[in-house]
Amino acid sequence: MSAASRAPLRSTRTRRTLTGPRRAALLTAGAAAVALMLSACSSGGTSSGGGDTNFVLGKDGIATADKGERAKAPDLSGKTVDGKQLDVAAYKGKVVVVNVWGSWCPPCRAEAPGFEKVWKDLEGKGVQFVGINTRDTSTGPALAFEKAYGITYPSLYDPTGKLMLRFERGTLNPQAIPSTLVFDREGKIAARSLQALSEEKLRKMIAPVLAEK
Repeated sequence: MSAASRAPLRSTRTRRTLTGPRRAALLTAGAAAVALMLSACSSGGTSSGGGDTNFVLGKDGIATADKGERAKAPDLSGKTVDGKQLDVAAYKGKVVVVNVWGSWCPPCRAEAPGFEKVWKDLEGKGVQFVGINTRDTSTGPALAFEKAYGITYPSLYDPTGKLMLRFERGTLNPQAIPSTLVFDREGKIAARSLQALSEEKLRKMIAPVLAEK
């Protein structure tokens, strides 16, 4: 066998290096995909709003329902992550902010400090915050999350997402983690966000419902 025949075969194809507009377009697409993945940890597995809905989605991503078009919130009760019993219906007469979160969820961690700050500001003004911790297989990580971010409002422990599935199809239901809902003083769903919220957006979401008489 000759030396030439023993030499490794080489591909005759040449590698192309992307430059200019094409490279920029691919980089932009990649960045957009990463941003989309970080915007919400996962789908909640619930139904979408459907065609027959009575709510309006704003440019800020917050969906709202007029007073006469709001659905009643479902039964949200059970044990909290620290083992206490909680029934959200007991807060009727207050504006209730419900945040669905998981300790494993990066956007949930990002929004947590702002939620605690707004909660402390509004606690004495007829507003109650409640979390729904989901998809944590034990309460340990959830408790560590609350300690790390100084969360002082209660959170129901819902590892399998059963509470999320109690929301009716076509209503402002939670469909992602994180999701945030605002219930009016009558226990009806007034607003919903399916993405992590800044402190500013959270305040903007609560303010109109709090101002209602």
